[in-house]
Parts: sequence; structure tokens; C-alpha cells
Amino acid sequence: MTTKRRKFTLRVPATSANIGPGFDVVGLSLSLYLTLTVSFTIPTSESPEETYAHPKITYTGEGSDTVPLDPFKNLLTRVALYALRCHDISSFPSSLVIHAHNDIPFGRGLGSSGAAVIAGVLLGNELGSLKLSNDRMLDFALMVERHPDNVTAALFGGFVGSYLRELPPEEAIRANVPLSEVLPEYPPDAGPEWGKEAPLPPDGIGSWVQFGWAKEIKAVALVPRFELSTAKAREVLPTSYTRKDLVFNLQRLAVLTTALAQSPPNPALIYEAMKDRVHQPYRAPLIPGLSQITSTLTQTSHPGLLGICLSGAGPTILALATGNFNKIAEDAIDIFKKQGVECDWMLLDVENHGATVTEDAF
Repeated sequence: MTTKRRKFTLRVPATSANIGPGFDVVGLSLSLYLTLTVSFTIPTSESPEETYAHPKITYTGEGSDTVPLDPFKNLLTRVALYALRCHDISSFPSSLVIHAHNDIPFGRGLGSSGAAVIAGVLLGNELGSLKLSNDRMLDFALMVERHPDNVTAALFGGFVGSYLRELPPEEAIRANVPLSEVLPEYPPDAGPEWGKEAPLPPDGIGSWVQFGWAKEIKAVALVPRFELSTAKAREVLPTSYTRKDLVFNLQRLAVLTTALAQSPPNPALIYEAMKDRVHQPYRAPLIPGLSQITSTLTQTSHPGLLGICLSGAGPTILALATGNFNKIAEDAIDIFKKQGVECDWMLLDVENHGATVTEDAF
């Protein structure tokens, strides 16, 4: 008798949230990826009795010197185990081998944690043959990553808008259980009954829509060589806003979601529509050079430039453009240098397909 194995590749894109005025609302999927190559034993009635082989993880690329390789401490495998536990599967399949290669910088505002969460949900779906719909997988992701902008863009691809539904009281309680209950620490003495009471997410936690995107528009990602945690970037935000500032953002977001789909794009319209008063002014002190870049580089000074914004919580700055990419990047990097900040840059496409799973042959 022979043991049957399965092998597949899972790929999740980087994302940029907010895109100027769309704070916690819009996300953009980008052509930078977290890729998992996965193989495991498929139990069958004809399989010989074997000793259970524990999972093995290898990791290369961004974060390879800090990411835990213990499957019960690694974020993406903990999320996968959460999805499995919700379906009465308390352990990984035998002889699970995962190689992760990550091109998404950590702590830079490019959705590295959102990509890991989506990878974990998709991994659990494949390992357990759960056959979850994409919308249901979003529910599982939102139990871990409580803001929908990054995970929605990573899962579905393209330029998306999303929101959290107002749930009935009993479902709202389920959707907001502490993260420590969703991803509990795995105890050393865990037995087969461990994890059978995982908090199942309610249906339809989040809703989303995919906007159009003009094929001419690319993203120049300016990535400073320092990390900025989302928690720290949220701490500086005010607890309330003036009506004037909220209307300012709402007006621009209403225009931006249509303007970025028009071909050819209108630089003057988009540049103004990408301005923000809700988060970028408050985060500027955390990112030396941000204010100078957003005020100095314009659609008139740099033909081809459409608009500039902070990517997520930062410190990455995203410049949307149709050309003149090198000049835009070089001038922004010069401003960073004057502030004592080293910076790299990448030219990225919008990833329209989102997360994918591809079967591989042995």
C-alpha cells in the first residue's frame, strides 16, 4: 500500500490601504507576494498505519530572521489551525511541509500581516477540504484582522471598498471575542480534544465591492528602511474629527473611486481627490519627509504623476502614476535623504486576481 500526498502553491498579494481619503475603507492589491508551497499526507482507507509526523516550516525572504518556524507560534499556521478547529479538526495533517517565501516588507504599510492572515485561512481551507466560499473565508480573516481594507484586497484583488456590517447583538459578541480566544496559545499538553470550542465567526461580518482600475496606472512604492507598527500609527490619531474634515474626505473619496477607473486618467482630478485630513496629517511626524513629498511632488512638477498618499499606516508612500516613474522615485528619495532616511522603491502593478491556489504535481 502507498501513501497519497497532495502538493499545492498558495499566493497572496501585498496591499495598500486608505489610498488617501479612504481611511479604513479602501484597499489596493499590489504585485508583491507571500507564496506558500505546501505538501501533506492525505489519509485514505488504504493508507498504512503511520506515526504522526509533525508539521515543518521553512521560510525565506522578508522577515526570515524573525518569523517563528514553530507551527503553533507562526501567524499563518495559527490562523489555519483556527479555521480547522472551527470544523472539528484539532490538528494539522501528518507530514505537513510548508515553505514560505515572502517579498512583502514587514511593518511598512504594505499589508504583510493581512497577507499572512489570508494565507492562513486559505491554507486551513485546503488542508481540511473545508470548501469555504471566498466570502466565508473573509469572515474567518476578519475574526483575526479586525479591519477589512487590507484582507479584503488581498483575498479578492484589485481596488476594493469594504465595511463591517452592523450585526445583531448576539452575532456582534461572537465577531468581537478577544483575539486570545481566536488564536489561543497552544498548550504543551494539548490532547485530541483541545480546541474543539473555537469561536465560529458569524456569516457576513464584512461586505465589499470591487471598483474599476485604469490599466495605465501603476504604483511607485517608496519604502523607507524603518518599521512603523500599526498600533503606534493609530495611537496618534484623534478620537474625534470636525465635520469640515470629514466632509473633505468624503467628497474626495466619492470622486476618487470613479476617477481611478477612467481611461485616460485625469491627473488634476485624481491629485486633489487623493488628499486627506483624517490620518496623514497626524502620522506625518512619525515619517520624516512625508509632508515635504506630498507637497513638493505634484502632477504639474512631475508629468505622469496622479497622486501621492501614505500606504496604510506607513511608513511606505505610494505614488500612483502613468509614467515618469524613475524621476518620481528619485526626487522622493532625495527628500527622504535630506531627512536622514534611507529609502528603497519598487514599481508595482495592481493585482486583479487576489489570492490564488494552484495544484502542483509531485
